[in-house]
Amino acid sequence: MAHTFLLEPGRWLIQGNWLERNGMPISIKGMTLVAWNRDNWFTMATKLIFPGSDRPDISLQYKGRLHEGELQYTFLLQHSLLGQVEGEGWMGLEAIIQRYWVMSDRQRRSGFETMHRIADDTYYLSSGIMAGHSLISTMEARLKLQPTNN
Repeated sequence: MAHTFLLEPGRWLIQGNWLERNGMPISIKGMTLVAWNRDNWFTMATKLIFPGSDRPDISLQYKGRLHEGELQYTFLLQHSLLGQVEGEGWMGLEAIIQRYWVMSDRQRRSGFETMHRIADDTYYLSSGIMAGHSLISTMEARLKLQPTNN
Protein backbone atom coordinates (compact mmCIF):
# COMPACT_ATOMS: atom_id res chain seq x y z
CA MET A 1 0.00 0.00 0.00
CA ALA A 2 1.68 3.20 -1.13
CA HIS A 3 -0.83 5.79 0.10
CA THR A 4 0.56 8.98 1.54
CA PHE A 5 -2.74 10.87 1.92
CA LEU A 6 -4.36 10.15 5.27
CA LEU A 7 -1.82 7.47 6.21
CA GLU A 8 0.97 9.99 6.82
CA PRO A 9 0.81 13.36 8.56
CA GLY A 10 0.95 16.29 6.18
CA ARG A 11 -0.48 19.47 4.73
CA TRP A 12 -2.38 19.11 1.45
CA LEU A 13 -3.46 21.98 -0.81
CA ILE A 14 -6.80 21.58 -2.56
CA GLN A 15 -7.74 23.22 -5.86
CA GLY A 16 -10.69 22.40 -8.06
CA ASN A 17 -14.37 22.98 -8.77
CA TRP A 18 -17.68 22.71 -6.92
CA LEU A 19 -20.87 22.00 -8.83
CA GLU A 20 -24.51 22.14 -7.72
CA ARG A 21 -27.61 21.01 -9.60
CA ASN A 22 -28.44 23.37 -12.49
CA GLY A 23 -25.38 25.51 -11.72
CA MET A 24 -22.06 26.30 -13.29
CA PRO A 25 -18.80 25.03 -11.73
CA ILE A 26 -17.44 27.31 -9.00
CA SER A 27 -13.71 27.52 -8.24
CA ILE A 28 -12.75 26.10 -4.86
CA LYS A 29 -9.46 26.16 -2.93
CA GLY A 30 -8.46 24.90 0.45
CA MET A 31 -6.15 22.96 2.68
CA THR A 32 -6.26 19.72 4.65
CA LEU A 33 -4.03 19.01 7.65
CA VAL A 34 -3.58 15.36 8.62
CA ALA A 35 -2.17 14.33 12.01
CA TRP A 36 -1.77 11.01 13.85
CA ASN A 37 -1.32 10.04 17.48
CA ARG A 38 0.32 6.93 18.91
CA ASP A 39 -2.93 4.98 19.31
CA ASN A 40 -3.72 4.88 15.56
CA TRP A 41 -6.18 7.77 15.81
CA PHE A 42 -6.03 10.37 13.06
CA THR A 43 -7.42 13.87 12.78
CA MET A 44 -8.03 15.83 9.62
CA ALA A 45 -8.95 19.48 9.46
CA THR A 46 -10.10 20.88 6.13
CA LYS A 47 -11.07 24.39 5.12
CA LEU A 48 -12.53 25.11 1.69
CA ILE A 49 -13.03 28.60 0.28
CA PHE A 50 -14.74 29.89 -2.85
CA PRO A 51 -12.46 32.65 -4.24
CA GLY A 52 -14.34 35.59 -5.76
CA SER A 53 -17.67 34.34 -4.41
CA ASP A 54 -19.91 35.34 -1.52
CA ARG A 55 -20.41 31.69 -0.57
CA PRO A 56 -19.46 30.86 3.00
CA ASP A 57 -16.35 28.77 3.64
CA ILE A 58 -16.76 25.08 4.44
CA SER A 59 -14.87 23.56 7.36
CA LEU A 60 -14.55 19.88 8.22
CA GLN A 61 -13.08 18.33 11.40
CA TYR A 62 -12.47 14.57 11.20
CA LYS A 63 -11.48 12.13 13.92
CA GLY A 64 -11.01 8.50 13.02
CA ARG A 65 -9.26 5.27 13.82
CA LEU A 66 -7.44 2.86 11.54
CA HIS A 67 -6.57 -0.40 13.21
CA GLU A 68 -3.06 -1.61 12.40
CA GLY A 69 -2.98 -3.97 9.44
CA GLU A 70 -6.59 -3.25 8.41
CA LEU A 71 -7.84 -1.62 5.24
CA GLN A 72 -11.07 -0.17 6.67
CA TYR A 73 -11.53 2.66 9.14
CA THR A 74 -14.32 4.62 10.77
CA PHE A 75 -14.57 8.33 11.49
CA LEU A 76 -16.67 11.09 13.01
CA LEU A 77 -16.90 14.41 11.23
CA GLN A 78 -18.13 17.85 12.19
CA HIS A 79 -19.15 19.45 8.89
CA SER A 80 -20.02 23.17 8.76
CA LEU A 81 -22.83 22.56 6.23
CA LEU A 82 -24.10 19.17 7.35
CA GLY A 83 -23.50 19.05 11.11
CA GLN A 84 -22.56 15.80 12.84
CA VAL A 85 -21.56 13.04 10.45
CA GLU A 86 -20.42 9.40 10.79
CA GLY A 87 -18.52 7.55 8.12
CA GLU A 88 -16.32 4.72 6.99
CA GLY A 89 -13.37 4.50 4.66
CA TRP A 90 -11.66 1.78 2.68
CA MET A 91 -8.05 1.72 1.53
CA GLY A 92 -7.89 0.40 -2.01
CA LEU A 93 -4.75 -0.25 -4.00
CA GLU A 94 -5.05 3.00 -5.99
CA ALA A 95 -7.72 4.97 -4.10
CA ILE A 96 -9.14 5.79 -0.69
CA ILE A 97 -12.94 5.68 -0.68
CA GLN A 98 -15.04 7.27 2.06
CA ARG A 99 -18.77 7.14 2.62
CA TYR A 100 -20.62 9.15 5.25
CA TRP A 101 -24.11 9.93 6.51
CA VAL A 102 -25.53 12.86 8.47
CA MET A 103 -26.79 11.97 11.94
CA SER A 104 -30.47 12.64 12.79
CA ASP A 105 -31.15 14.27 9.42
CA ARG A 106 -34.68 14.51 8.01
CA GLN A 107 -33.27 15.11 4.51
CA ARG A 108 -31.35 11.79 4.68
CA ARG A 109 -28.17 13.50 3.47
CA SER A 110 -25.09 11.41 2.83
CA GLY A 111 -21.95 11.64 0.79
CA PHE A 112 -18.91 9.96 -0.69
CA GLU A 113 -15.31 10.85 -1.48
CA THR A 114 -12.78 9.06 -3.64
CA MET A 115 -9.14 10.10 -3.45
CA HIS A 116 -7.30 8.45 -6.36
CA ARG A 117 -3.51 8.40 -6.06
CA ILE A 118 -1.79 10.00 -9.07
CA ALA A 119 1.67 10.16 -7.42
CA ASP A 120 3.02 10.05 -3.86
CA ASP A 121 2.37 13.78 -3.50
CA THR A 122 -0.78 14.12 -5.67
CA TYR A 123 -4.31 12.75 -5.43
CA TYR A 124 -7.42 13.45 -7.46
CA LEU A 125 -10.52 13.96 -5.30
CA SER A 126 -14.04 13.31 -6.53
CA SER A 127 -16.89 13.75 -4.06
CA GLY A 128 -20.62 14.21 -3.85
CA ILE A 129 -23.35 15.05 -1.36
CA MET A 130 -26.79 13.46 -1.69
CA ALA A 131 -30.22 14.13 -0.18
CA GLY A 132 -32.15 10.88 -0.27
CA HIS A 133 -31.48 9.46 -3.73
CA SER A 134 -30.61 12.79 -5.40
CA LEU A 135 -27.14 14.17 -5.95
CA ILE A 136 -27.14 17.80 -4.73
CA SER A 137 -23.48 18.80 -5.13
CA THR A 138 -20.15 17.46 -6.34
CA MET A 139 -16.56 18.51 -6.06
CA GLU A 140 -13.56 17.56 -8.13
CA ALA A 141 -10.13 18.73 -7.08
CA ARG A 142 -6.44 17.99 -6.93
CA LEU A 143 -4.77 17.37 -3.59
CA LYS A 144 -1.09 18.32 -3.58
CA LEU A 145 1.21 17.58 -0.64
CA GLN A 146 3.14 20.58 0.62
CA PRO A 147 6.78 19.84 1.39
CA THR A 148 7.72 20.12 5.06
CA ASN A 149 10.30 22.70 6.08
CA ASN A 150 13.06 20.86 7.90
